Amino acid sequence: MDLIVWRHAEAFEAEPGEDDMNRVLTSRGKKQAERMAVWLESQLPQGTRILSSPAVRAEQTVRALGRKYKVRDALSPGASVSDVLETAGWPDAKYPVLVVGHQPTLGALMAQLLGMSEPACSIRKGAVWWVRRRNREGQGQTLLQAVLCPDRL
Repeated sequence: MDLIVWRHAEAFEAEPGEDDMNRVLTSRGKKQAERMAVWLESQLPQGTRILSSPAVRAEQTVRALGRKYKVRDALSPGASVSDVLETAGWPDAKYPVLVVGHQPTLGALMAQLLGMSEPACSIRKGAVWWVRRRNREGQGQTLLQAVLCPDRL
Protein backbone atom coordinates (compact mmCIF):
# COMPACT_ATOMS: atom_id res chain seq x y z
CA MET A 1 0.00 0.00 0.00
CA ASP A 2 1.13 3.52 -0.77
CA LEU A 3 0.28 6.24 1.74
CA ILE A 4 0.93 9.81 0.70
CA VAL A 5 0.51 12.56 3.28
CA TRP A 6 0.25 16.17 2.19
CA ARG A 7 0.36 18.86 4.83
CA HIS A 8 -1.88 21.78 3.99
CA ALA A 9 -0.10 24.74 2.46
CA GLU A 10 0.66 28.01 4.26
CA ALA A 11 -2.44 29.59 5.82
CA PHE A 12 -3.16 32.82 7.62
CA GLU A 13 -3.01 32.69 11.41
CA ALA A 14 -6.37 32.75 13.14
CA GLU A 15 -7.59 36.16 14.19
CA PRO A 16 -8.81 36.51 17.78
CA GLY A 17 -12.16 34.75 18.00
CA GLU A 18 -11.81 33.17 14.55
CA ASP A 19 -12.52 29.44 14.25
CA ASP A 20 -9.29 27.58 13.37
CA MET A 21 -11.24 25.45 10.89
CA ASN A 22 -11.98 28.57 8.78
CA ARG A 23 -8.38 29.67 8.21
CA VAL A 24 -7.61 30.19 4.51
CA LEU A 25 -4.44 29.87 2.46
CA THR A 26 -2.19 32.85 1.91
CA SER A 27 -1.17 33.76 -1.65
CA ARG A 28 2.11 31.92 -0.97
CA GLY A 29 0.11 28.93 0.26
CA LYS A 30 -1.96 28.88 -2.93
CA LYS A 31 1.25 28.82 -4.99
CA GLN A 32 2.66 26.02 -2.78
CA ALA A 33 -0.49 23.96 -3.32
CA GLU A 34 -0.42 24.54 -7.07
CA ARG A 35 3.25 23.55 -7.41
CA MET A 36 2.79 20.38 -5.38
CA ALA A 37 -0.40 19.52 -7.25
CA VAL A 38 1.47 19.61 -10.57
CA TRP A 39 4.05 17.16 -9.22
CA LEU A 40 1.43 14.91 -7.64
CA GLU A 41 -0.64 14.83 -10.82
CA SER A 42 2.35 13.40 -12.67
CA GLN A 43 3.12 10.84 -9.93
CA LEU A 44 -0.08 9.58 -8.33
CA PRO A 45 -0.96 6.01 -9.25
CA GLN A 46 -4.25 5.24 -10.97
CA GLY A 47 -7.04 4.71 -8.46
CA THR A 48 -5.55 6.80 -5.66
CA ARG A 49 -8.16 7.62 -3.02
CA ILE A 50 -7.91 11.22 -1.85
CA LEU A 51 -9.05 12.16 1.65
CA SER A 52 -8.98 15.62 3.23
CA SER A 53 -9.45 17.26 6.57
CA PRO A 54 -12.59 19.42 6.64
CA ALA A 55 -10.50 22.50 7.55
CA VAL A 56 -10.80 25.18 4.85
CA ARG A 57 -7.00 25.38 4.39
CA ALA A 58 -6.77 21.62 3.78
CA GLU A 59 -9.61 21.64 1.27
CA GLN A 60 -8.08 24.62 -0.54
CA THR A 61 -4.81 22.68 -0.72
CA VAL A 62 -6.37 19.52 -2.15
CA ARG A 63 -8.57 21.43 -4.61
CA ALA A 64 -5.39 22.55 -6.41
CA LEU A 65 -5.05 18.94 -7.55
CA GLY A 66 -8.33 19.12 -9.46
CA ARG A 67 -9.40 15.58 -8.54
CA LYS A 68 -12.35 14.24 -6.60
CA TYR A 69 -11.72 13.89 -2.89
CA LYS A 70 -13.66 13.00 0.24
CA VAL A 71 -13.71 14.99 3.45
CA ARG A 72 -13.17 13.00 6.63
CA ASP A 73 -13.73 14.50 10.09
CA ALA A 74 -11.16 12.00 11.45
CA LEU A 75 -8.47 14.08 9.67
CA SER A 76 -9.36 17.34 11.45
CA PRO A 77 -6.74 19.31 13.40
CA GLY A 78 -5.93 17.42 16.58
CA ALA A 79 -6.62 14.00 15.05
CA SER A 80 -4.65 11.09 16.43
CA VAL A 81 -2.21 8.96 14.48
CA SER A 82 -4.59 6.01 14.87
CA ASP A 83 -7.44 8.14 13.42
CA VAL A 84 -5.38 8.81 10.30
CA LEU A 85 -4.19 5.21 9.94
CA GLU A 86 -7.71 3.85 10.31
CA THR A 87 -9.18 6.39 7.90
CA ALA A 88 -6.49 5.61 5.30
CA GLY A 89 -6.82 1.83 5.76
CA TRP A 90 -3.09 1.46 6.51
CA PRO A 91 -1.45 -0.95 5.90
CA ASP A 92 -4.03 -3.18 4.24
CA ALA A 93 -5.84 -0.99 1.69
CA LYS A 94 -5.63 -2.38 -1.82
CA TYR A 95 -5.22 1.08 -3.32
CA PRO A 96 -2.97 4.11 -2.75
CA VAL A 97 -4.30 6.80 -0.40
CA LEU A 98 -3.47 10.52 -0.33
CA VAL A 99 -4.30 12.21 2.98
CA VAL A 100 -4.35 16.00 3.31
CA GLY A 101 -4.01 17.05 6.92
CA HIS A 102 -2.19 18.83 9.70
CA GLN A 103 0.83 19.01 11.96
CA PRO A 104 1.68 17.67 14.46
CA THR A 105 -0.40 14.59 13.58
CA LEU A 106 1.22 13.97 10.20
CA GLY A 107 4.71 14.29 11.70
CA ALA A 108 3.82 11.85 14.48
CA LEU A 109 2.40 9.48 11.87
CA MET A 110 5.59 9.51 9.80
CA ALA A 111 7.79 9.12 12.88
CA GLN A 112 5.78 6.06 13.90
CA LEU A 113 5.71 4.47 10.43
CA LEU A 114 9.43 5.02 9.89
CA GLY A 115 10.43 3.84 13.36
CA MET A 116 11.98 7.14 14.40
CA SER A 117 12.97 7.56 18.03
CA GLU A 118 11.42 11.04 18.14
CA PRO A 119 7.69 11.19 18.86
CA ALA A 120 7.18 13.36 15.76
CA CYS A 121 9.08 14.90 12.88
CA SER A 122 8.50 18.28 11.33
CA ILE A 123 6.64 18.36 8.05
CA ARG A 124 6.84 21.67 6.24
CA LYS A 125 3.70 23.44 5.05
CA GLY A 126 2.64 22.14 1.66
CA ALA A 127 5.09 19.21 1.75
CA VAL A 128 4.41 15.62 0.73
CA TRP A 129 5.78 12.49 2.40
CA TRP A 130 5.19 9.22 0.53
CA VAL A 131 5.63 5.79 2.11
CA ARG A 132 4.99 2.29 0.84
CA ARG A 133 4.22 -0.84 2.83
CA ARG A 134 5.47 -4.11 1.39
CA ASN A 135 6.31 -7.63 2.48
CA ARG A 136 9.79 -8.91 1.80
CA GLU A 137 10.83 -12.40 2.84
CA GLY A 138 7.87 -12.62 5.20
CA GLN A 139 8.69 -9.32 6.90
CA GLY A 140 6.63 -6.16 6.68
CA GLN A 141 8.65 -3.14 5.59
CA THR A 142 7.84 0.54 5.32
CA LEU A 143 9.79 2.30 2.61
CA LEU A 144 10.18 6.04 2.30
CA GLN A 145 9.47 6.73 -1.37
CA ALA A 146 9.66 10.54 -1.47
CA VAL A 147 9.76 13.71 0.59
CA LEU A 148 9.10 16.91 -1.30
CA CYS A 149 8.73 20.52 -0.29
CA PRO A 150 6.84 22.83 -2.68
CA ASP A 151 9.54 25.49 -2.39
CA ARG A 152 12.01 23.07 -4.01
CA LEU A 153 9.86 22.28 -7.04
